[in-house]
Amino acid sequence: MFTLKTPAKINWFLSVLHKRGDGYHEISSLMQCVSLYDCLTFEHSDKVEIITDVDIPVGENLVYKAAVLLKGKLSVKKGAAITLKKEIPVSAGLGGGSSDGACVLTGLNKLWELGLCEEELMKFGEKLGSDIPFFFKGPFAVVGGRGEIVTQLRANTSNVILLVKPNLSVSTKWAYSEVSKLLTELTKRDNNIKLFVQALDRRDFKSIALMLNNDLETPVIREFKVIGELKDRLLAMGARVSLMSGSGPTVFGVFDSRGAAEKAAEAMKPDWCRVVETLI
Repeated sequence: MFTLKTPAKINWFLSVLHKRGDGYHEISSLMQCVSLYDCLTFEHSDKVEIITDVDIPVGENLVYKAAVLLKGKLSVKKGAAITLKKEIPVSAGLGGGSSDGACVLTGLNKLWELGLCEEELMKFGEKLGSDIPFFFKGPFAVVGGRGEIVTQLRANTSNVILLVKPNLSVSTKWAYSEVSKLLTELTKRDNNIKLFVQALDRRDFKSIALMLNNDLETPVIREFKVIGELKDRLLAMGARVSLMSGSGPTVFGVFDSRGAAEKAAEAMKPDWCRVVETLI
């Protein structure tokens, strides 16, 4: 029996480019893991079973889907009992399900002694979800294609982040369908990745603010105005920049210190809040 922990992520920018022939959207995103973790414990069993107190339907549970996919594709005769302890909120735009899915592939590769390399695990991950490949290449990377093209980067400076999630859910599928209607309205930013990374390392928030962008934000805020209000409140309380992560509804703000972020978190209650740091 062993336990692995797996992190959440934020998107520093997320550009939705066009809809592909396979129905997915082409994206360009800069993603970074943060110090908020789910924990998964693996042990041998006669069958695949998931033990968790989180109410996620089996058909949507990436932990279960990842285990069944690996077992089926490789004709594994063994089973596994996987205990999932969640700290990353569900349907939050923080990649919790995708991170769990990647962790299951890694954990079962070890438990079942399959000897698969990282690239092979990533290929399985691509079949399960667009964000999963990133978690094999994190903690900091540019993501392209539908999520399967991951280029690792190096970050030299960690930032203090306050995550705030209002009590609502946003369908990722809906958000992408809505952004498709707005693609001609959206002002495309030609994000220079090298300059963005340099600005992050220097904590040059004036430059970061000019490049920070999430195309999904516009349709989501139109439907859920509270998300825009949370961004404004974070900035008013001292956040240097603020953005919605992924398809939301979680909003993050970057603060100069943990103390400042914790003070802001107190003011944001009763919404779910967590002070974290970016991983480097």
